[in-house]
Order: sequence, then C-alpha cells, then structure tokens
Amino acid sequence: MSKLRFALVQMAAVWENPAATRTALEQYFSRIANGSVDLIILPETFSTGFTNSSAEFSESMSGETVDWMKSNAEEKKAVVAGSIIISERGNNYNRLIFAFPDGRIEHYDKHHLFTLSKEHENFTAGNDRKLIEVNGWKIFPQICYDLRFPVWARNNLNYDLMLYVANWPSPRKEAWRSLLVARAIENQAYVIGVNRIGSDANQLDYHGNSACIDYTGKRVHEMNREEEIAIVTVEKEPMMLFRSKLAFLDDQDKFEFRN
Repeated sequence: MSKLRFALVQMAAVWENPAATRTALEQYFSRIANGSVDLIILPETFSTGFTNSSAEFSESMSGETVDWMKSNAEEKKAVVAGSIIISERGNNYNRLIFAFPDGRIEHYDKHHLFTLSKEHENFTAGNDRKLIEVNGWKIFPQICYDLRFPVWARNNLNYDLMLYVANWPSPRKEAWRSLLVARAIENQAYVIGVNRIGSDANQLDYHGNSACIDYTGKRVHEMNREEEIAIVTVEKEPMMLFRSKLAFLDDQDKFEFRN
C-alpha cells in the first residue's frame, strides 16, 4: 500500500505495575477508531517503565500483556507495537512486539543494551536485524539505545521505515531529536521515534519528543511532553522517487555483522 497510517502513543507507565498500566492505556485506545490506523505504537517497556527487575517483571509470550496487545490489535484492526520484558529459554529480553489483528506475533530483541544503567547485567541482547511488514511497508524495528549506533541501522535491507521505541531521558533530548533526523537522512527512509513522558523511580524525567521524520530529514510531526496520541500518515511513492533521483544508498559501504 502506498500510505501507512499510524498512532504514536506518548504515555507514562505505572512503575512496575503492568496491570495498572494496561488499564490506564485503555483510555488511549478508546480514542482510536476501529480500522482508522494501520499501526499503534507504544514506548519501550511500556508496561513497567525502564526497570532492571527483569526476573520479577518478565512475562512469557503467552502472558497477560501479549494477550492484551493481541486483543487490542483484533479490536482496532491495527498492528499494536511496543516493547515489554519477555522471559524465554532462561533469558530475559527487552522485546519489541508486533501484535497483528489476525493473532500473529513478530518481534525484535534489543541489541544494544544500556550499560550505564546495567541493562546488560539483567537482560540478554538480541543479535538479529529484522524486517517486519505492515500493509506492504517494510519496517526496521529498533529500541532506544540502538539509536546511537548507525552501523546497526544501515539501510542495506531496503526498508521503508525505521521504528524506535524508547525511554530516553530529558537531559539528552537534543541527542534524541538530532539522531532521529540523522538516521532518516543517511538511510533515505522514514523514521518514527516513540518516547515516554513523566518520571520514574530512577529519578529520571522524560520529555517525550516523539516524532515522525521523513526521508529527507524533515520533521513531519513532533510532540512535546504532553500525554497524547498523534495520528500521522506517510506516503511511499515520494520516498521512492527521491531515492531514484538521489541514489545514495547504492554507494554505501558493504559490510557483514559478526556476533
């Protein structure tokens, strides 16, 4: 499809309380008409906040939060995406889950774990770069700290849109704003960044600044620090025309990832 409609949900989690957070999120979903968007995007670790208590608050892929995402996807006739803590095969992952209306699930596990907060001591890093297709759009999923590593994001996968979900603190908000634009320019792709707001038990403040950046680096939409939903539509044909006229991706360096 030539257009993709999505809802950016900029919200604050109830700290380490998935049930209360899911209840709070119902008010957001009630404001999205069924079938009005293709993709609903929630922030990183949206059900708990950015906690290192991974063993205590991890869920399974058949747990309550994943079931909640699947239920909302079916009702809203839209893919619901957001990261939560998942336990699998004895490991805990910061996992960005895509719940499809037909019940299908796809996911990406955060690769760059935030060592300054000791995330690497409580989570296992993922090693797969993935494409997830939504209505004919190839989406490249990423999580928060991944944004600082352009090689991992390099568009040698021919994706259309790169998606970042985050808990990115206010003191580094200009880095967030600038790096989203940089990733869009160097990869000639749309970039979506969905960040949380409010504060958490780590005494960190979050300013939001969720945004949609186009393939030229232009800010199509940017939010402030309010708790809100933004509905944005992007088009593929102008991007493909831009790439054909300025075929910078053809000249990118060739490389292989080694885990």
